[in-house]
Amino acid sequence: MKIIVSGGGTGGHIYPALTLINALKNKRPDAEFLYVGTEKGLEADIVPKAGINFTALKLEGGLERHFTLENITRAANAIWSIKHASDIVKNFKPNVVVGTGGYVCGPILLAASLMKVPTLIQEQNAVAGVTNKILSKFVNKIAVGTQDALKNFPADKTIYTGNPIRAEVLAAEKADGLKEFGFTSDKPIVLISGGSRGARSINNAMIGVLKSAAEKNSAQFLHVTGKGEFDSVIEKLSDILDAPNIKVVPYLYNMPRAMAMADLAIFRAGATGLAELTARGIPAILIPYPYAAENHQEFNAKSLVDAGAARMILNKDLTAELLQKNLDELLSSPEKLKSMAAASLSLGKPNAADEIVDLILKLT
Repeated sequence: MKIIVSGGGTGGHIYPALTLINALKNKRPDAEFLYVGTEKGLEADIVPKAGINFTALKLEGGLERHFTLENITRAANAIWSIKHASDIVKNFKPNVVVGTGGYVCGPILLAASLMKVPTLIQEQNAVAGVTNKILSKFVNKIAVGTQDALKNFPADKTIYTGNPIRAEVLAAEKADGLKEFGFTSDKPIVLISGGSRGARSINNAMIGVLKSAAEKNSAQFLHVTGKGEFDSVIEKLSDILDAPNIKVVPYLYNMPRAMAMADLAIFRAGATGLAELTARGIPAILIPYPYAAENHQEFNAKSLVDAGAARMILNKDLTAELLQKNLDELLSSPEKLKSMAAASLSLGKPNAADEIVDLILKLT
């Protein structure tokens, strides 16, 4: 069996694709994969390191959601790339083609559809991306990560599966997390992350919160700043870095273990992060990234807030004082945290990857 997988631009498209590839390998060890991305996207670095065959389409960028002169150039480039994509499909001869989002999916899935190769797209967000909206008219099946996304696509093609989650997220044990990060089980643990590159607004708000936390010593904090922000944050926290309940790191290579020990998370509202939080049943304070396309992170966060699994603070409203107020209210109310955790877990779809894989294999 041969499978083409495509997704690019951000980790939010790439990591779900890799998760699906691993799940497919478990069910079909004989499967041969080809990953189609772009030369400049993160996938060009991440995918080959994962040991997966990779080829690139030459694309300059995705389409804007409103008319621009640059859109004309990009559209022409995308049309030209369909010829290249058709050659890839013709030469590899896949049994199915899978897309997880990003403009690179457009040419390869469109080419496959026109060549009568079975196709599936996976939409992670509550608000669909431009590429997936266009592709929905051509592909055979659409797997969506949230119930809110169902309304974006044709009902007869679309299935709510949830977003694929790395197996290690579900396998991680709390005891291993406590040991790795040097925390104890007698005080609540708060995990803070603004994504792999960090979030300056969250980091700035956390300065005051962490200084207060070091003094109170009633809860433990693991703050992931992002590599670019780390030195600045450390400089501002230099007087409390010896506090036993505070740990500040630039990047986490073992996020699954950190999640396994967390009682509360302060996160952006990217689809993959939320899928992992809900799979583990972790309550959250969410600060959506305000410049996400179509403001989709706010819609992602609203789904959790409406279910009672999270609180939301808009980026424009974020201050140390407001964040501290929300933390104090939640950390002082174990019953509230418990009910939020139950609500979070009820939204989780830990078997999403297997459900999507079953759809993919049925298409073949």
